[in-house]
Amino acid sequence: MIWANFLHFYQPPTQKPFWVKKITQESYRPILRGMLEHPNSRTTMNISSILVELWEQNGASDVIELVRQLLQRGQNELTGSAKFHPLLPRLPDQEIFRQIELNTATMQRYFGDRYRPRGFFPPEMGVSPHVAEVVARLGFEWMICDELSFDRKLGTVDYSKIYTVEKAPSLKAYFRERRTSYKILSGQLGTGNLLISGLGDRLKRHEYLLTAMDGETFGHHRPGMEHLLFEVYESAELQTVMISDLPNHFKQTTAVELLPSTWALMEKDLERNVPFARWDDEGNQIHELQWELTNLAVETVHAADPKAEGFDRARQLLDRALHSDQYWWASAKPWWSLEMIERGAKELRDVVLWTPGVGADRKAQAQELYKKIIFLGFEWQREGIVEALSKQEDEEIRQRTDEGLPKLPKREIEKIIANLEKEMALVASRQEFERAAQLRDRIKELRQYEQPDSQQP
Repeated sequence: MIWANFLHFYQPPTQKPFWVKKITQESYRPILRGMLEHPNSRTTMNISSILVELWEQNGASDVIELVRQLLQRGQNELTGSAKFHPLLPRLPDQEIFRQIELNTATMQRYFGDRYRPRGFFPPEMGVSPHVAEVVARLGFEWMICDELSFDRKLGTVDYSKIYTVEKAPSLKAYFRERRTSYKILSGQLGTGNLLISGLGDRLKRHEYLLTAMDGETFGHHRPGMEHLLFEVYESAELQTVMISDLPNHFKQTTAVELLPSTWALMEKDLERNVPFARWDDEGNQIHELQWELTNLAVETVHAADPKAEGFDRARQLLDRALHSDQYWWASAKPWWSLEMIERGAKELRDVVLWTPGVGADRKAQAQELYKKIIFLGFEWQREGIVEALSKQEDEEIRQRTDEGLPKLPKREIEKIIANLEKEMALVASRQEFERAAQLRDRIKELRQYEQPDSQQP
């Protein structure tokens, strides 16, 4: 067995400098440095180009240099994507092409000829057959998708095969294994030994393990989890490869119909046939208003004279305003942020207000939609709707799979805890008390998984 691990690095264009610096220090920098310290490691990454710009703006140019070094060594490959992280299945073709081209141009500005993406990451892993066709037309060789894009049942992907897309035969589709990915990102597999031992007999099979998750999982969301990567890199039992290398190891190919999906798709979404529910739920009134305002902004820019004074500013405002975060934070399943909702709605409203030649009626329409979104958000909070929706779906718990809370070897848990305690003492000595509290809470969480060694089979 070989392991193709995919990591997604992204922060929204509206992210505050504090969070860019904090997450970079806790996740991005340690991961990239760790890879350089383990020259046999191979990883496929999507680094959104807006994040690269944020790194430069926030004094993290050293991180950009780390990426350059990994590319030069051939330890890392970067995928194509959409610059401002929009949900591609909900956009017209003109915007899909533009977002992808903007991302490519920005990445080439920072990494030059070293940025030669063969694969493509659709933001939020939001795929549809049409998105696959667009990606193929742009010359990408493959696209990463969720396992539920292959079949609506888990466990049906044959990871000894390479799959192509029926409606875009030149494009390969690689399906991330949801169960193992969730076990890693939820903290159930906190060391390299746990990951490797959990694979059991699969280690001897001729197949690949394809996992995918946010890079922030390692060190930010899960303090200490970056050590899992480094332990696997040091192990001789699980070879790491980049996704583009998989056809060198697996020759059998099969065409497959690609199903609309995201990497946050849940069982209830499937039952209601709403594959993009976290961003576009037909029962969510705020989503409906957000997309009405989004479509208004897009149509306004498309109808404007590109030679008119002020058009370029409006065009750039629209590029930024299409990021997926505003819809995600309006889902309340369980994530909710009225601040993010308001910020996104304001950006879209401003697109209409700043586009040259727009009449008073259309500007009033944009302003009215903005107000409705904000007022409805306050109403949801005031009347307990947000709380009710959040209780129905605690995504963190659901991502722990159907196996229930596992019990893991005490010796492995203690190994993780020892590393965390060292880090906690270090950050506390520097008076970084918020980080120390995060580490403390992670230690408490790990204790839930602990099983005495005497109870091991």
